[in-house]
Formats: sequence, structure tokens, C-alpha cells
Amino acid sequence: MSSPELIRDPAAWQRRCTAARDGGTRIALVPTMGYLHDGHLSLMREARRRADQGGRPGLSLATIFVNPAQFGPSEDLDRYPRDLEGDLARCGSAGVDLVLAPEDPAAVYPAGFQTWVEVGEVSKGLCGDRRPGHFRGVATVVAKLLGLSRPHVALFGDKDWQQLQVLRRMVLDLDMGIEVVGMPIIREPDGLALSSRNAYLSADERPRAVAISRALDEARRRAAAGDRDPRELAAGITRALLEAGMRIDYVELVHPETLRPVARAEPGTRAILAAFLGRTRLIDNVGLP
Repeated sequence: MSSPELIRDPAAWQRRCTAARDGGTRIALVPTMGYLHDGHLSLMREARRRADQGGRPGLSLATIFVNPAQFGPSEDLDRYPRDLEGDLARCGSAGVDLVLAPEDPAAVYPAGFQTWVEVGEVSKGLCGDRRPGHFRGVATVVAKLLGLSRPHVALFGDKDWQQLQVLRRMVLDLDMGIEVVGMPIIREPDGLALSSRNAYLSADERPRAVAISRALDEARRRAAAGDRDPRELAAGITRALLEAGMRIDYVELVHPETLRPVARAEPGTRAILAAFLGRTRLIDNVGLP
């Protein structure tokens, strides 16, 4: 497919999207921070399909913006991988029509900006505790992108499970009238969840990273066999990560929507974790059968 049209100015983007929406075009949006991989492309292909539902060609949109508001002061904002030229080619291969990629954060957060979106309970715990302010930054930028794009549907990956629940709650609580779709995690052949930050892994670290998905798979098998004790399941995951030389950030079994710890791992419970391998922080999760 041809490359999508690149738009740098959020105001110009808003005019295009508003005209399309007012003209009856169905719009699907995939917000990203770029350095796209097959996980992102799975969202974009589904966005293309959903945009075209309804009997006429729709508008499939993607945004590429490394959002400074969701990075802490000691995190990897400056070294976060970027490849706009490659990303545009990948967007084109997935059927994206338009890409918004602001050149300067000031285009998104202009002088005098002072309005922030904070989602309550579901932002607490897990990454919310370990990365203070992270979900405030995520919710704010996504609210802005939804307002600029006026989509009927927005698509996000299941790998960032807490983020997905935060955004679903925001859209529900603020009556945005947008369908939020979570898409399955896309993995490497050995099971490692695709992530832009996988590029940070050294040649020694990369094979050890697969311990994450293997530990989650083992927890899923144990739950299917009748082990419903969340403490025992979490302990098994923790042991596997430590044996692979990882530093644990958290390992928890939580309710899939409220993200509160569970007393029993009922079907649908989410086993969710974050761990460091060297300097690289990796996250993953799995739903228990």
C-alpha cells in the first residue's frame, strides 16, 4: 500500500478529522509512541477493518508521539527509540490513511497548558505506584488525541493491561462515546511479548527475557490444573524471574477490571508483572483460565 499522509500540526489534523466525521466517515484510531512493531501493526490492521465497517470506506488513523508527560525524571525519554521514516512505511503496510506526528511537544502542550486528566482507583498500584504521574500523562495525552481525532473506535494492546483499564474508565466516566478495543498481545516465536523497549536488550539479556512469558504460561497451566492460590502462583512466577537474573518490580494476581489483588484466582484473573533485565523494564500479563 502507499504511504499514509503525514500531518505535523494538531490543528490541521483536527480539521481533517472533524470534516471526515461530520461527513459521515467512520474513524478508527491507534495512538502510539512510534518505533512500531508487529503488535502495533495488528492494531492498525484491525483499525482498518473496523473503519471500513458500515458500507463505505472509513478513515484509519495512527498517531506517533513520544509523550514526555508519561515519563518520570529518571526514565528513558531521551533514549526512547525513534524511526519515523520506518514507522510511516509500516503504517502504510497496515492500511493507515493519516498519521499525526507532532515535531515538538509544544504542539501538544503549548505555553500555558495546565489541564490534566487523572483516573482514580484503577491508576493505583502496579505501574501506577512504581511510575508516579505516568497514568496522568497517559490519560491526558490520549484524551487530547481522542478530542483531536473524533474516532468512533480506538485500539490499544493488552500488553499494557493497566493502561487499557485506565483508558476504558476515562472514556466511560467522561461520556466520550468511543469504543475502546483491547487487542491480544503479539509475541516473538519464543514467547517474548513485542515491545519497542526490547531494542534495549543486549545479546546476553534477550534469551533470558523469555523467562517472563514462560513463567506466566506456567501460572496459567497451574491454574487450569486447579491451583487457585494467588500467593502460590505469584511465588512461582517470582522464582522463575529471579532464576533468570531479573530484578522484580512487582508480580501480582488482580481482578481484570478493578486491578485489585484477589483472594482466589478465579477465571479471568490477570497475572501481571514488571521486571528489570539489566536497565530494561519489561511488562507482561496473562489471563487465567
